[in-house]
Amino acid sequence: MNAIWIVVAGLVLYFAGYRFYAKYLAERIFKLDPNAPVPSREMEDGVDYIPTNRYVLFGHHFASIAGAAPIVGPAIAVIWGWFPAFLWVVLGAVFLGCVHDFSALILSVRRRGRSIGDLAGDIIGKKATTAYLVIMFFVVVLLMAIFLRLIAGLLMRYPEVVIPAAALIVIAIGIGLLIYRTKIGLGVASIVGIILMLLSIWVGTKNPLVLSENLAVNTPFFTWVVMLAIYSFVASVLPVWLLLQPRDYLESFKLYAGLILLFVGIIVTRPEIVAPAIRPVVEGAPPIWPFLFVTIACGALTGFHSIVASGTTSKQLAKETDATFVGYGAMAAESALALCAIIACTAGFVAVGGKTGRQLWMAHYGTWGSAAGLWEKVGAFVDGSAYFMSSLGIPETLGKTFMGLMIVAFAMTTLDSACRLGRYILAEFGRRRRMPFLTNGYIGSGLAAGIALLLALMPGTEGKSVGQLLWPLFGTTNQLLAALVFATVTVYLVKRKTAHWFISIPLVFVAITTISAMIWNIRQYIRKENWILTVVGSIILLAAFYLIALSCGSFMRVRAQVKAEGESTQV
Repeated sequence: MNAIWIVVAGLVLYFAGYRFYAKYLAERIFKLDPNAPVPSREMEDGVDYIPTNRYVLFGHHFASIAGAAPIVGPAIAVIWGWFPAFLWVVLGAVFLGCVHDFSALILSVRRRGRSIGDLAGDIIGKKATTAYLVIMFFVVVLLMAIFLRLIAGLLMRYPEVVIPAAALIVIAIGIGLLIYRTKIGLGVASIVGIILMLLSIWVGTKNPLVLSENLAVNTPFFTWVVMLAIYSFVASVLPVWLLLQPRDYLESFKLYAGLILLFVGIIVTRPEIVAPAIRPVVEGAPPIWPFLFVTIACGALTGFHSIVASGTTSKQLAKETDATFVGYGAMAAESALALCAIIACTAGFVAVGGKTGRQLWMAHYGTWGSAAGLWEKVGAFVDGSAYFMSSLGIPETLGKTFMGLMIVAFAMTTLDSACRLGRYILAEFGRRRRMPFLTNGYIGSGLAAGIALLLALMPGTEGKSVGQLLWPLFGTTNQLLAALVFATVTVYLVKRKTAHWFISIPLVFVAITTISAMIWNIRQYIRKENWILTVVGSIILLAAFYLIALSCGSFMRVRAQVKAEGESTQV
């Protein structure tokens, strides 16, 4: 099958979802009001709360959610075939992921910019808040720990991206000052920023920067991880308009360019998909259900997005009606990146050395362990993307450098946003638990960055860090969080006497799928006598049952109350 038909089908479904389904939700269900009060104006402080141009905020939100995960997840999941991955990425995003992000953003905007975990205490019950916030913080710091290692490895693997990545920090600060402290318009500032960003990429390709052993503390990898942790701390305490927002906004142009180049390259190349449509049984792999839906998170549905939407984004939304473009639209764009990853990893294998593309694909994806390493997964995407871009006259070496830079750039935007989110979560936990020191921004960011650094570097067993050992828990915990968001939104809509089927149906599916995956994993951990994952995984599973029970109880009480009010009105 020609890959171009997958591109066409995906783009049509994204357009239809945004044009019709998102509009229905915005106008008929949530009834968005452009004149309604929003936290960015009611609580404006010039640091975290600031009304922001919808296009700038889209870029910031898009860059924060589109890290390496929408590439890595699909690059793994195509081992079960391209068709299931395609269905989950596209339809999962249109009907679940985009709705999840959009609704979490709306709830937060209507609750003074509070996180979904904190406001769940008002909607589900106060007992839910602590467990909710703990799960959110676990997801954030574990993601930070792995991204610290990932980015450090990418900077060493692709030294051409070091100068552009560092230069963008300085460029972003300059653009932030131009936008908010001068009369120069957004258009001029954007052009200046893009030109400087492109110039830094050119300088980087000509001057790859390798951290010398003599300059490194301990090892170059260790030094990069520590420097990245320090950067994430600094970025999280600066005013959002000064670095985080303009940096993410500029970074988003790289992804726009990457998506355009990839889609045009696919149209020009018209590659044939060499992967099978479906492989329900793969040697050494877990079952396709429920693990396809856990493996592909970013790009289809991920609970982490609710932390971003209700953390940084809700505090910058200029008006309610911008939520459709920012919340639903950014998730659709991220899903398009995941779609590119699917095509790159199924149609980007070119016949070489007497072997067909299908044979090369099977050599890479024949068994669960054949492409087990992170670099093999990222490499399949980078190589396939560079092949498509070469059809446009872009040398493959330059294409690989650009894609490597794009992955580093978006991993870094997720990293610094995550540190800021960790600060918000700790502050809300501190207010709930009467621990005022946690509401201090420097302490909160320091704890988030410090714990992530500890997880990234503390040695565990099997030659892995503690963060790497805990990472297998991330996928299921992340999707559990998405289920909890659906539960919170369902109860909210029942209270408002509004239709909730579009949330409650995904809730049932995601809850059953995620809990099934968690139970399967725990059984495997016990069989392998991996007691760390067994204990931590069991605690998270118990927390899941606890929060779902609270949600069900709240749902029944609210529905009974609404029914009683309706009967009394009739009388």
